[in-house]
Amino acid sequence: MPPLSGSPLPGTPSPGSHGAAAPGCHRPGPPGNLPAEPSRFIGRGRELDALAAQVERARLVTVTGVGGVGKTRLALRLATALQDRFCDGAWLAGLTSLTDPALLDHTVAEALGLTDHTDRPPRASLLEQLAERRLLLVLDGCEQLTEACAALVHALLRRAPGLRILVASRRPLGIAGERVFPLPPLSDPEAAELFEDRAGSWLRGGEAERTAAEELCRRLDGIPLALELAAARLGPLSVAQVLERVDDRFRLLAGGVRSALPRHQTLRTAIGWSHELCTPAERLLWARLTVFAGLFDLEAAEYVCSGPELPAEGLLDVLAELVAQSVVVREDTPLGPRYRLLDPVRMYGAGWLDALADGERMRRRHRDWYMGLVTWCELDWFSPRQAEVAARIEAELPNLRIALEYSLEEKGEAHIGQYLAATLWFYWVGCGRLAEGRHWLDRALETEADNEETRLKTLWVLGHVAVLQGDPARAVGALAECRETAEHSGHARGLAYAEHRAGALALVSDDLPRAEELLRSALARFQEIGELNSNVLMGQVELAMAVAFQGDPAGAVRLCEEVRDVCADHGERRSLAYALYVLGFAAWSGGDTAGARPLLEECLAVDHAFHDLVGAVLAVELLALVTLDEGGAEEAAVLQGAAGRLWRSVGLPLFGSRHFNAPHALCERRLREVLGTRRYEECVREGARLDLDAVVARCGPRAERVPVQGTRAAAPPPAAGVRRPETREPAGSPAVEAGETTG
Repeated sequence: MPPLSGSPLPGTPSPGSHGAAAPGCHRPGPPGNLPAEPSRFIGRGRELDALAAQVERARLVTVTGVGGVGKTRLALRLATALQDRFCDGAWLAGLTSLTDPALLDHTVAEALGLTDHTDRPPRASLLEQLAERRLLLVLDGCEQLTEACAALVHALLRRAPGLRILVASRRPLGIAGERVFPLPPLSDPEAAELFEDRAGSWLRGGEAERTAAEELCRRLDGIPLALELAAARLGPLSVAQVLERVDDRFRLLAGGVRSALPRHQTLRTAIGWSHELCTPAERLLWARLTVFAGLFDLEAAEYVCSGPELPAEGLLDVLAELVAQSVVVREDTPLGPRYRLLDPVRMYGAGWLDALADGERMRRRHRDWYMGLVTWCELDWFSPRQAEVAARIEAELPNLRIALEYSLEEKGEAHIGQYLAATLWFYWVGCGRLAEGRHWLDRALETEADNEETRLKTLWVLGHVAVLQGDPARAVGALAECRETAEHSGHARGLAYAEHRAGALALVSDDLPRAEELLRSALARFQEIGELNSNVLMGQVELAMAVAFQGDPAGAVRLCEEVRDVCADHGERRSLAYALYVLGFAAWSGGDTAGARPLLEECLAVDHAFHDLVGAVLAVELLALVTLDEGGAEEAAVLQGAAGRLWRSVGLPLFGSRHFNAPHALCERRLREVLGTRRYEECVREGARLDLDAVVARCGPRAERVPVQGTRAAAPPPAAGVRRPETREPAGSPAVEAGETTG
């Protein structure tokens, strides 16, 4: 690694301060999401130093250059070297697969790990949450959304003085204060070193081979991706043979004048030459793989891309050849091996897919695969695989967006778009993605779809999301339409869910008798139709809350103990967290402070694992009261301050509910008496600097220590209002007739 400029970035710790938070920071060390380098980094010493100097002087630097020249690799290399200087770390937001500007803010927030449960525009949340952060943000692949990216970057830089942005794009953003760093190709010695490294044992040495290799590097203009594609062809071909074929193609395209080929055409020509050397099966798979966005796995490729001319059982061998030729990149992830196409390679293959007139069929098959994936993930959400489902959907989000776009824009497919948007309720609600879920649900309901089943499900899911976002007006409208339609058509499941979500809205609106009535009715309807899933369990927990707030903690405990038993039987964790919250509340109310703490700590750990801010902040509020009862007045005030910060990302603090607010108000009153107003407010301000990670670290067990993983030897008796069905099916699955068979 070449040395970086010795002067520290303004306002950031020195390089030697790794692990020590700068003043005003709330973390002990720099976080981030930068990926590990996939191969040896070669050369670029001068460019790294020059780029580091630019980043020290300017808050926005854009690395530009032709495709394949190494913009992303250089930006990530520098970000990794500099991340210790930013107390909030260095983060990568990949935008290459994004085509809809409306999803830009969601994508950046997702990359930064930011969660917001309100109905605010995502940009407002981004600006607020980054306002006091000190971090380096790498935006990769802005060229297809230049105007939208420019507007976002301008707003971020104005609002967040501790933010620096490093962009990798084929074109500048064109905003005030931007420093443009044009990245040239590798120098001749660096290009030769890269080629030799990637060629490996296929280079046997000798003066003739060395001369041919040097000439090949010059002909390929020192563009790293072109060099890697050429190196991947060695073995069947010698260096001299590769050079001869490259030269022949270049002379043809340049009209016989060796220097006439523009540099920006060099990579496309090298990709085209590599394409010509592929077998027909390899070329066909290359084209078909371009329907994927970002990473994909073997099973998806086998379903989407196979056919009579490309059998599924032989697709792995063809894919392996494309990996060996550097056309496809393999990445080992926590979910197993996954694959992707680099953007220039994908663009070239997409042109061939269009030429084959096969794009429409491939996009439909792609959509159908992900519709099948979503269906099975909804089933598996109610199982010990909840965490795996969350990770899988997170990884597949770029492809799911493509599937949603296709369904909502293609004529006759809108009901599939509604089904996808609604069936992903477990992700929108269970993994803290309410804002993006609201985006897709609203879009789905705007489309004309002649399918009552999918519309009813979309309506109640939208009502659920709107309740959690603190938007009662939208929730009331959606749930009223859902109930009216379900009653008119006799749709029992739609009616049950409409009543359930209306009961939840009554609960947070302090209409407890109405909440209890609706929730009991909904649970009875669920039992009648044999519905048992996370939503049903949450309905029983919400009923327990209504019962507890009306002065019957013993009844609430019975309901939540039943929920805890069913959760243990099925490995369900998210509904368990809310049951633990109610049990913790009941324990504290009964004077059992020692019993309340572990319940609330476990609740917080689960909510943190699933990015559920609503459950997490409720747990923190009660933990503050428990901490006060244990004698930790100052720590309790710090926790109240942290909760106040979290509520800004949740919505109206404690839903504006008198009953949910009672523990907070009691705790604050007692703390002001014990600490005095001045000291109390100092502690609250200290807590307001903590994010959820820091709060969880202060409060005890981490998410990975959460139990409830096994299955009981003997199942407990069915919980009141809950009956186990004989079969498992996704709630409200539509009768899908359009499209090919799903995966």
